[in-house]
Amino acid sequence: MSRYQKLHGVSFTLHRGECACLLGESGCGKSLTASAIVGALPAGASVAGGLQIAGQSVLNCPVGQRSVSTRAAMIFQDSASALNPLVSTGKQLQMVLRARQSLSRRAAQQAAAALLEEMGFSDSMKVMNSYPAELSGGQRQRVCIALAIASQSPLIVADEPTSALDVATQQTVVAAFQRLLQRPDAPALLFITHDIVLAAQLCRQALVMEQGCIVENSSLKQLLTRPQHPASQRLVTAARHAEQSLTRHQRPLQGIA
Repeated sequence: MSRYQKLHGVSFTLHRGECACLLGESGCGKSLTASAIVGALPAGASVAGGLQIAGQSVLNCPVGQRSVSTRAAMIFQDSASALNPLVSTGKQLQMVLRARQSLSRRAAQQAAAALLEEMGFSDSMKVMNSYPAELSGGQRQRVCIALAIASQSPLIVADEPTSALDVATQQTVVAAFQRLLQRPDAPALLFITHDIVLAAQLCRQALVMEQGCIVENSSLKQLLTRPQHPASQRLVTAARHAEQSLTRHQRPLQGIA
């Protein structure tokens, strides 16, 4: 990372069951922020200040050195590389469940099937017997959400999880995140995206980043109606223009108009 400061003024709090979106243009520092949170910074990079997960400091602590209770689960844009291509999705889920919850083989299989059903799969056994390459991008991403739930992490960081998907498939993944947030034991969710329309379907809190700094921290409703910073105003204006071109003769999507 050389001697340059890539991030500054990054400060926010997120509790279990809450969802905040981290918005910003490409290259503004969203993914680097995610890496710092989960403990996967590039070689030579370090963080100053404070970083707590589940009430414990994890500042500059790599993911492998963190306790299970302070590890954040990560959901990546590329679901294909996030899953082991040589192991069926069911076995991958069962391995996580048995490691984190000390379940028997049979109990882990039942729990894996239940998680997949919760993620909207009508044939959970077929999905469990499938390898990642046999699933679509949207199906793999929902499997990744199930894995994050199985890990029992207090925080899930989703870094552009829908940007590689078509619009219809994006909605199935968003629905899976909505079901995640409805769980009694729901973790905190940091949803990183440049798509404010998708964020409006999931999040109540909005964080806008520009040049490595959070320039606005507000409710999503306030961001959509009264954006304060020029970067926020550009995002909202761009979303409105895109929405107007699609919904000129239809009802607009919730939260944008």
